[in-house]
Amino acid sequence: MTENKNTSPAKHRIDKTVQRRRVLIGGGTAAVVGGLAVAGFASAGETTTTTESDSATTTAEDSSSSSTSSVCVLNAEVTEGPYSLDGALVREDIREDKEGFEVQYTFTVVDVANDCAPLEGALVEIWHCDHLGEYSGFVGGNGHEEEDNGTFLRGGVLTDANGEASMISIWPGHYVSRCTHVHMRVHTDVTLTDTSYTGGEVIHTGQLFFDEDINTEIQATSPYSANTTPETTLSNDSIYDDGGAASGLLTLTALGSSVSDGYKATLTVGVDSA
Repeated sequence: MTENKNTSPAKHRIDKTVQRRRVLIGGGTAAVVGGLAVAGFASAGETTTTTESDSATTTAEDSSSSSTSSVCVLNAEVTEGPYSLDGALVREDIREDKEGFEVQYTFTVVDVANDCAPLEGALVEIWHCDHLGEYSGFVGGNGHEEEDNGTFLRGGVLTDANGEASMISIWPGHYVSRCTHVHMRVHTDVTLTDTSYTGGEVIHTGQLFFDEDINTEIQATSPYSANTTPETTLSNDSIYDDGGAASGLLTLTALGSSVSDGYKATLTVGVDSA
């Protein structure tokens, strides 16, 4: 299973001069999102990772610096890939019966068109492959036979008044030509149905990425180790451009002493509703 495997890396990505930019918020006042100032946003090169051996979260740069307090990051726009499906279920837990280590996602969506104010009522949708590298709706593309109901590891939730959306899934597996990743879309103006949604507009299409050292350990641990297809590292991926949080690199906090206990994963997602 490949994702535009034979396409040059440059064709994966929307024009960086338009979409992959930093937006300066005038007036020198930090916007507040759920009690966190813009100064606390992780910009490119300011990723935060906590592993089971860490006693506290560490950062590569002091994000409380006044020099960053007026900077709002617009997250990178990239391809949605060949495995998207319309009409995702609106639900918090997308695991269904899939094996894997728990990941508790919390996304904070902020609108750069409105001074990075929280964006309420946006549908945050994610989807990814299972531990064998198979996507629901496309099972078999990575060489494994399993039941395909077209819905596992897919879903979305609406953001609250703080712009936050929380979801539960498993750590993804991998497939040929790509590093471990999750796909994301942010929709506005959707109409909810009993289990899904209709209408709306997609204002952000991105991908989420994981710390390479943690992922290496997880992919070597059962049940992930049952997937023997070649794996691409984060540093060699054709989509991730080493831009840190602005490019979708998640902040991870261990839920226990072992990788099998799972992780919390957080990211501030800067979008442009204009």
